[in-house]
Amino acid sequence: MHSEDSSGGKAAELIRAGRFFFERGWVPATAGNFSARLDDRRVLVTVSGRHKGELEPEDFLEVDLDGRVLSEGKRPSAELPLHLQLYRREEVGAVLHTHSLSATVLSRLHRDELVLEGYEVLKALQGIQTHETRVVVPIFPNDQDVARLSARVQEYMEARAGVYGYLIAGHGLYTWGRSVAEACRHIEAFEFLLACEVEMRRLGR
Repeated sequence: MHSEDSSGGKAAELIRAGRFFFERGWVPATAGNFSARLDDRRVLVTVSGRHKGELEPEDFLEVDLDGRVLSEGKRPSAELPLHLQLYRREEVGAVLHTHSLSATVLSRLHRDELVLEGYEVLKALQGIQTHETRVVVPIFPNDQDVARLSARVQEYMEARAGVYGYLIAGHGLYTWGRSVAEACRHIEAFEFLLACEVEMRRLGR
């Protein structure tokens, strides 16, 4: 497959994801950013400031794994280091970031982590076979120094296995997968679970 074919196919997948996420209310305004691995050296990522429900093929750029922009005249999101940190793991093929109401509220209500357990939908996360599972979602303080935030996430993930996603306080959700399709499934699962947690608190449970 030629590079242009690979890039175009990944862009089409991310465009569909953006429209679906926007319809669900998970990427309001210009919030969120998406990326997909093209090969062992390059990543396709959304450009800065674009509405994720209205993405077009030109709203993407290529970068290498050191963060060098390979698409002339385009600027990536300031959160690019958070994506590249995850691509150091060979199994990661796509990274998605949403800003839903549930994720934002829960990231403000909890200080260090949110625990999800006993939900059937946890089985939508890759490798989980039973609802009798405890998934810890770490919550990191928001930081305008994204390199420092990325280092904090990296340190956490190196010390713990079984991390499927994380929240940034007052900000939103990051998750990933081996493919765009798997990362989208993880987003959908997490957003459902986070909405359940918000509803449980609303009901005083």
